Amino acid sequence: MAATTGSWCLCELLRFFYSLFFPGLIVCGTLCVCLVLVLCGIRLMLQRKKMSLSTSKSGRKQMTIAFFHPYCNAGGGGERVLWCALRALQKKYPEAVYIVYTGDVNVTGQQILEGAFRRFNIRLMHPVQFIFLKKRYLVEDSRYPHFTLLGQSLGSIFLGWEALMQYVPDVYIDSMGYAFTLPLFKYVGGCRVGSYVHYPTISTDMLSVVKNQSAGFNNAAFITRNPFLSKVKLIYYYLFAFIYGMVGSCSDVVMVNSSWTLNHILALWKIGHCTDIVYPPCDVQTFLDIPLHEKQTTPEHLLVSIGQFRPEKNHPLQIRAFAKLLDKKAAEPHSPLKLILIGGCRNKEDEFRVNQLRRLSEDLGVQEDVEFKINIPFEELKNYLSEATIGLHTMRNEHFGIGVVECMAAGTIILAHNSGGPKLDIVVPHEGDITGFLAETEDGYAETMAHILSLSEEKRLQIRKNARASVGKFSDQEFEVTFLSSVEKLFK
Repeated sequence: MAATTGSWCLCELLRFFYSLFFPGLIVCGTLCVCLVLVLCGIRLMLQRKKMSLSTSKSGRKQMTIAFFHPYCNAGGGGERVLWCALRALQKKYPEAVYIVYTGDVNVTGQQILEGAFRRFNIRLMHPVQFIFLKKRYLVEDSRYPHFTLLGQSLGSIFLGWEALMQYVPDVYIDSMGYAFTLPLFKYVGGCRVGSYVHYPTISTDMLSVVKNQSAGFNNAAFITRNPFLSKVKLIYYYLFAFIYGMVGSCSDVVMVNSSWTLNHILALWKIGHCTDIVYPPCDVQTFLDIPLHEKQTTPEHLLVSIGQFRPEKNHPLQIRAFAKLLDKKAAEPHSPLKLILIGGCRNKEDEFRVNQLRRLSEDLGVQEDVEFKINIPFEELKNYLSEATIGLHTMRNEHFGIGVVECMAAGTIILAHNSGGPKLDIVVPHEGDITGFLAETEDGYAETMAHILSLSEEKRLQIRKNARASVGKFSDQEFEVTFLSSVEKLFK
């Protein structure tokens, strides 16, 4: 009797859900139609707004080119790409109006431009209008302790909406990796859209780390120890990668900064017909002007690291490897050694990381031999590189590595991580000759640094000459040519 009653209840429940199916379908369809109509209305409104704003005083329509770069005052390699791209476009399209969407509300546009000149030695030929965004906090990683990728990506949509509501450009270029803004500007704003990808938001390497239950800065230890949580995170990553590929495929032009990034973007976005490698611009000529024979002007050997103080840069590895190097050298006579960490701090989180690094130096007893140089002017950076013997880089799967190129151009002997852009594009043999060194572990770095310091001056000089001869393909001039060639279809 109970079984019959249970069967009858189940049948009634199924009938109930079936009766809701078609009404639910109609409601969903109606909502979708309403959403499409609302978006079409917004697009029409934005197009009218764009027409009124893009007309010059002479009555001629002016093309508007906008870059989405919420941290344009950060002073890193991505910002150098932004300013060089603007300079290149201003040379070719001097009559256009140039917009930069930024969240740096605590500075003025003039201060941002002065900072670009001070840090990168770049001065633009024509004015740039800055659109200051107040919702940049929505893309701060500290705001999303869990589901960070999803949180930042959804936050970028709201930030992009704020940008779109303030100014509608003809051409939109995401130069900082916020791919979720691309469909917004393309389908709602009616813009031609392009993207310069420094580092994919999610990569096949990240999927492998979670799948193999390996600990990392983006895969907490408590997740790696729990098979169920690892599987949940892997499903989340696969779903996110699928959506990331969909929004990325909206781009009309895709530029990537290295072979490593290219491989991942092709696997995720699957639009190889409009994807090109455009190596980021490195001010190699400025560093090539440093005479090689004047490198050693002090009795001590300087080891210099260039890179923003972000967790993925793995500065702790540099300090620990340096401490092991000092231990190795303690038993033998040697020139004094000093590690100089040069980088930019974007926010309080970066400043906190610097303080942690200072404490690590104290814990290892090397605080007297480690110095931190934060947000220093370009000339000071150049001076440190002119004196350095070794340039250090420790980020695993670095998308490119502008700091690596600058070290090689300045004549330092580079020791980079054996992965990513440095391995595939930069620290590669030049005409069969060695241009630098690669390592992965603390011991590997310490041993390789000791090996470099043990080389004769003549051998080190030859390696530095080889490195300098190999970096021409990363110059500002080469960037301008390849960048303008890639974005040309956005202006047809």
